[in-house]
Amino acid sequence: MASIRESAGSHDPRLSVAPMMQRTDRFCRYFLRLITRRTLLYTEMLTSAAVLHGDRDRLLAFDDVEHPVAIQLGGSDPEEMAAAARIAAARGYDEVNMNVGCPSSRVRAGRFGACLMAEPQRVADCVAAMIDAVDIPVTIKTRIGIDHQDSYEALAAFVHGVAERGCKTFIVHARKAWLNGLSPRQNREVPPLRYELVHRLKQDFPGLRIVVNGGIADLDQACRHLACLDGVMIGRAAYRDPFGLARADGAIFGEHRPAPTRRAVLEAYAPYFARERAQGARLVPLIRHLSGLYLGQPGARAWRRALSALAATRDADERDLLRAIPGPADETTGAAAA
Repeated sequence: MASIRESAGSHDPRLSVAPMMQRTDRFCRYFLRLITRRTLLYTEMLTSAAVLHGDRDRLLAFDDVEHPVAIQLGGSDPEEMAAAARIAAARGYDEVNMNVGCPSSRVRAGRFGACLMAEPQRVADCVAAMIDAVDIPVTIKTRIGIDHQDSYEALAAFVHGVAERGCKTFIVHARKAWLNGLSPRQNREVPPLRYELVHRLKQDFPGLRIVVNGGIADLDQACRHLACLDGVMIGRAAYRDPFGLARADGAIFGEHRPAPTRRAVLEAYAPYFARERAQGARLVPLIRHLSGLYLGQPGARAWRRALSALAATRDADERDLLRAIPGPADETTGAAAA
C-alpha cells in the first residue's frame, strides 16, 4: 500500500494530465496520484486575480502526495502574473503554466486564454515577468492557432517570440481555436487535429521542450508521439478512464514495480477520504471523480450506482466507500485509455 502513496519526486513532463475546469481539483489529483506516481498533474485554471485577491488557502491547497503538481494561471498583466506565480511557488507548486489556449467567451472577456495568441508580445512579457519572479519552470499551454491566424509560420513566430524571453516548454493543443461561433466543447472536437504541426515545431526548435495535447486517447498513442516529442498531455480521456494511467509509470517512465489494483487505489484513498470529511470537506467532491475507475470492467454500472447512492447521503464514511467496491475486478491491465 505504501508504494502507491510515495512522492513521485522529480518533475518530468513526459506524461501529464491536462488542467480541466471542474475536473482537476485537489481531490481528483490526489486520486490520480494513487494510480500513477510519475504523471505530472495540473490544477484547474486559476486567474491571477483570484490568486492575488481570493481565498488562497482554499484555492491553492494541495497534499504533498500530489507532487509533481503544476498550477495553471490565466491572466495578461505581467506584474499580476509574476505576483501570482511567486505565491504559487511559495506554496510549493512544481511548475507555473500560462493559459494561452482556452477559447471560451468568458475567458476572452477577461483578456486571457487563446485570444492572447493575437498578442504574442504580451504573452512574452508575462512569461519573462514570471521567469524573473520564480525558480520553478514557467511553461505555456497554447493552440496551433486562432481563427484564420492558423498557418504554421504564425505558430512558429509565436513560439519563437515567447521562447526568446525564456520559455523553454510549450504544451500545444494540436487544434486551432475559433474565438467566435464554437463553444469550448466544440473547440475540443470540431477543429481538425494537426499533429504534424506540433511535430514540425520540435524539428524546427530542437532546443525547446514540445508537449502535444489534444485527442490523445491512450498510452499506446502517447508512446507513438514520444518517439519524436518531449511529452504528451492527456485530457478528458484520463478523467473518463483514470485507471488507464495505471500502466503509465512502467510504459512511459520505465519504472519496474507492479501497477496498483483498483482495490488498492481505493484502500489508499479511504484514509484521505476520512481525513477530509473530518475537516469539513463535502461528500460529492470527494467521490465524483471516482466514477470512471471501473470503466469497461464487470460491475462498472453497480459502482456508479453505489457512488450515486453515497452522494445522496449525508453521513457516508470511508467504510461505505470500501463496501461499494464491485467484487474481484482488480486486474491492473485495465483499458489502455488514459
